Amino acid sequence: QVQLVESGGGLVQPGGSLRLSCAASGTVFSIGTMGWYRQGPGKQRDMVAKITAGGTINYADSAKGRFTISRDNAKKAVYLQMNSLKPEDTAIYYCNVISSGVNYWGKGTLVTVSS
Repeated sequence: QVQLVESGGGLVQPGGSLRLSCAASGTVFSIGTMGWYRQGPGKQRDMVAKITAGGTINYADSAKGRFTISRDNAKKAVYLQMNSLKPEDTAIYYCNVISSGVNYWGKGTLVTVSS
């Protein structure tokens, strides 16, 4: 009943920035925690950042100081501002939204950090 569409991925040089966006559509009556996860080559999908409905934010250690997560409840959207990108940030980034107690996932957007 909920669809998530990510955008903003692409190729960026080390030290550069990208802003990822995720918008929820469909039948959305309640949105709780929203977050971003990523899966790099040969790795499992891990949490990068998440934000609760109350505004509590958690970051992976690798993201602290460089990434900023935010949400716009009116737009049913969550964003991830990524600065000072490193090659190890290269991964597919997935949007995650909890709606009415159910986890929903986007299809992912590829971020490639390379010179």
